[in-house]
Amino acid sequence: MASTPGSSAGGPPASDATLKAIDDLAGRAGIRRVHVLGWRDLDDDEAGGSELHADSILSIWARAGLRITMRTSAAAGRPPVAVRHGYTVSRRGGRYSVFLRTPTAELAGRLGRADALVEIWNGMPFMSPVWWRGPSVVWMHHVHGPMWDQTLPPLQARVGHLIEERLAPPCYRRRSMVTLSPSSLEEMVHEQGFDPGSVTVIPPGIGPSFTPGGERALHPRVVAVGRLAPVKDFPRLVRMLHRARTRVPDLELVIVGEGYVRDDLVSLVDELDAGDWVRLAGHVDDDELLGLYRSAWMVASASTREGWGMTLTEAAATGTPAVVTDIAGHADAVHHDRSGLLARTDDEFVDATVRVLTDRALRRRLEEGAVARAAELTWEACSLANFEVLARDALRRRR
Repeated sequence: MASTPGSSAGGPPASDATLKAIDDLAGRAGIRRVHVLGWRDLDDDEAGGSELHADSILSIWARAGLRITMRTSAAAGRPPVAVRHGYTVSRRGGRYSVFLRTPTAELAGRLGRADALVEIWNGMPFMSPVWWRGPSVVWMHHVHGPMWDQTLPPLQARVGHLIEERLAPPCYRRRSMVTLSPSSLEEMVHEQGFDPGSVTVIPPGIGPSFTPGGERALHPRVVAVGRLAPVKDFPRLVRMLHRARTRVPDLELVIVGEGYVRDDLVSLVDELDAGDWVRLAGHVDDDELLGLYRSAWMVASASTREGWGMTLTEAAATGTPAVVTDIAGHADAVHHDRSGLLARTDDEFVDATVRVLTDRALRRRLEEGAVARAAELTWEACSLANFEVLARDALRRRR
């Protein structure tokens, strides 16, 4: 999860040179109409980093002159067809039926003609190699792995593992794949058997509104942002910070986000009698999120799987360092001992938190490193690099 939907009127900025480069590539590759298949879109109540990633790239592609249609599942309270940041969103089908209805709609031509296809493989694939023969690229942020067991009953979880790790990968062997980080690439190679030469690593960008400013909170404030879902493991985070608070008595935690484990989290806060130092902020608007990042002494994440950790680099752009679990995605978004600290165990996480909150010199050094790390990441570069992968596939097929 990152900033809330509609983070800017036209998406992230891009220079005329970048827009022209995309337009020129599109002309040489014969790509003008692109269909994008995703589980959710940015206006969905459960939208997260994957949806922000797609919107940021597609809005720049649209400004470069491409005609983009994104096909997703229906979203509560949202119209079946909408236009956002210059591209069309078509919402049809439920959370599971979308994976059957979308290929059917494409084959029947209900979404119009497409010159190229982008599939966002978010756990369950659309199996586009089976039914699409044109230019394409597949975005896979990370392998879901243990997330199946965290979110589904045992039988369904086994089916998820089977599809993601055994049945689907062979179908995608000849597809151009993109992932966000070297550690996610390692997951794809070791858990799914992909050839590393077929996967391009392109890190995500950071919105231009995330800049240093404002003032830090008077007391040590930790901010955590994400969907309240099992993979984020907010209960573990609360327990670890509960331990850290014995050494930093005035520590406070603000959790931003909503999700279906909120009630469990509320029960844990009550159980630990932590209501005076843990605040569940729910959804917040962009200005409030920016203010929380700027006021925090550090951001934290106890996630068990991430493709990147966009909230961590958003916070870094405001000069706020991170303490996070040492997992794929986190290890790339946060440079250990430069922009934050990585922790392999709960004890390490507690110690790292105490160090950052009590060692002013360390915190200042990490703040400077966080800003430098964030400066390396832009949506402009990300959008161009992703289109280059798609254009290369189109030109290869033409040859």
